[in-house]
Amino acid sequence: MTDEPNDIRRRRLFYRANHRGTYENDLLIGGFVARNMACMSDAELDEVEAVMDFPDADLADWLTGRKPIPAEADSPMLRRMRDAAGSKI
Repeated sequence: MTDEPNDIRRRRLFYRANHRGTYENDLLIGGFVARNMACMSDAELDEVEAVMDFPDADLADWLTGRKPIPAEADSPMLRRMRDAAGSKI
C-alpha cells in the first residue's frame, strides 16, 4: 500500500522541479529531483522545496558555479544540487 499524500507531494515536487521557467533550471533541478526523489526522506523533500523558492536566475548562477552560494541561501541540499550539476556540466 502506498502513502497517497506523500505520492501526491512527490508528483507535485517533480512537476515543479521540471517546470521552473528556464530550460537550464529545468535540466539542473528537474534532473536532480528525478534521479534522487525516490530515496529522499520527508525532511529532504522539505529541503528541495526550500531551494526551489529561490529565484531562477539566482539558482542558475549558484548551480552552475557562476556565482558562489551566499551564506543566507547556503544549505546542504543546495550544495548537493550544485555538486550534482557540476558533474553534468
